[in-house]
Amino acid sequence: MEPTEITATSLDRAALAKSPEAHKYGHGHALVLTGGPGKTGAARLAARGALRMGAGLVTLGCPHPALFEVAAQTTAIMCRPLDGAPGLTEALDDARLNALCLGPGLGLGPDTQALVFAALNAGRATVLDADALTRFQNKPEILFAALHRGCLLTPHHGEFARLFPDFAETLSSVGPEASVRAAAARAGCTVLLKGAETHISDETGQSFVVRTTGENAAPWLATAGSGDVLAGFATGLMARGMPPLKAAGTAAWLHSAAARRFGPGLIAEDLPETLPKVFADLGL
Repeated sequence: MEPTEITATSLDRAALAKSPEAHKYGHGHALVLTGGPGKTGAARLAARGALRMGAGLVTLGCPHPALFEVAAQTTAIMCRPLDGAPGLTEALDDARLNALCLGPGLGLGPDTQALVFAALNAGRATVLDADALTRFQNKPEILFAALHRGCLLTPHHGEFARLFPDFAETLSSVGPEASVRAAAARAGCTVLLKGAETHISDETGQSFVVRTTGENAAPWLATAGSGDVLAGFATGLMARGMPPLKAAGTAAWLHSAAARRFGPGLIAEDLPETLPKVFADLGL
């Protein structure tokens, strides 16, 4: 079964648009967790991506020692001190926090595993990226047992190989479509494998592909932090109510479109700032 290719004409523009009567609380509240001092940049990129994607509110949850660093670097994005899994569990007593992003710059210490489990236990729409995936490389089955259908995993090829070593070996032989479908079935949630061709599948086998090759090439995406922004884009869409598979495919296409729109010299910070121009090009 061939994956559905996402193009500009296949995007659900109605789902991306906002009605004139909309208010911020109608578009979700995303919570993005940061690492400690000096390691908050990746999460701030993800948070900026979620906000530009239209999430009504975005909050960065950070350890107390990183609070001033985060507060000094944010304006429209809110920040709150949040230490460890107990702090996250307490924060999630607020049901308005409806989408979570964990992983960018989070670190590989024991707190990361506890934070991931606390997030998954809450049952919210959840994007797991970077360190939130690598933390489970020794026993990925522990992560798979905790995942639910509202989750999205966004590995690059190295992270995919750590979580799904057997399927990573088949990428070249059976193809990425089949390998990502098998990975999603094992994880029980949506998996997005980043690359020049980004392959996405949910646990049922429904799949998308976003091609950034040929005339759609966006080589400038090969820059530090671009994956963090992609995680934020997907988180923002999930905060707005998109299911993980649709959010992942839409985010991946908009991510590549923003890179093409900006062009050479792109750095990760440029991706969220270019998104309004992409929306304008789409007539939104």
